[in-house]
Amino acid sequence: MSREYVLTLSCPDRPGVVAAVSGLLAGQGCNITESQQFGDRDSRRFFMRVQFTSPAPEETLRPAFASLATELAMEFQLRDLAVRPRVLIMVSKFGHCLNDLLYRVRSGLLDIDIVAVVSNHPDLRPLTQSYGIDYHHLPVTPDTKPRQEAEVLALLEHYHVDFVVLARYMQVLSEDLCGKLAGRAINIHHSFLPSFKGAKPYHQAHARGVKLIGATAHYVTSDLDEGPIIEQEVARVNHSHSPADLVAIGRDLECVALARAVKWHAEQRVLLDGNKTIVFPR
Repeated sequence: MSREYVLTLSCPDRPGVVAAVSGLLAGQGCNITESQQFGDRDSRRFFMRVQFTSPAPEETLRPAFASLATELAMEFQLRDLAVRPRVLIMVSKFGHCLNDLLYRVRSGLLDIDIVAVVSNHPDLRPLTQSYGIDYHHLPVTPDTKPRQEAEVLALLEHYHVDFVVLARYMQVLSEDLCGKLAGRAINIHHSFLPSFKGAKPYHQAHARGVKLIGATAHYVTSDLDEGPIIEQEVARVNHSHSPADLVAIGRDLECVALARAVKWHAEQRVLLDGNKTIVFPR
């Protein structure tokens, strides 16, 4: 029986890449069901995502692509779409993003398996366990941070985690942990124009009379809240909105932006291009 796969790749831009990839797939008896590509003129790199069905097993396809990768100086990923990504969520006390992701998975709107939730507070244990998911309370202080992050890494290995979602996890990850999670950890944070940092950003925005508020989902790097952006969502507000209104609107935006970013990453629709991303949404 045919299986469905997704191939993502990047390589130096040159003529013939699409022909080489499609020719290889045709030679293996594959049928392309979706294909998107982009050539970045600045970096001179070519990016491509191909979804296809194949009678050939992954063990046959992977060596064939590895040979082509050597020829084209190509980086690639191949995934069987029948295998759902295994996700660990990290959260603190705000549960709106966690609750949204749990609901989307249960409703069949998000094709991932949430295998565990880690938090530095016990508050969201009842919510998590109501979905039958393991909850790990790992408190953290400046003195215990290295040990706590070592426990997080152990859980990632124990659950065979594919990627991590920081669903309003209000702790800064160490440079070491950021490096180990490079390209597979997604964070969400408020994003205002202008931006307000520090305590009570919604109250600061209200005091300045902002007209747009928003949220940004991005990959985690050691530069706080400055990783490659995957998705952003905004809403118009006005003088009639109170700080509490802005908080409520902002939380909805955070849920929407994060859910899209998680979905696109899980479907391998996001490719890294230096400090930015190439996103091939459906």
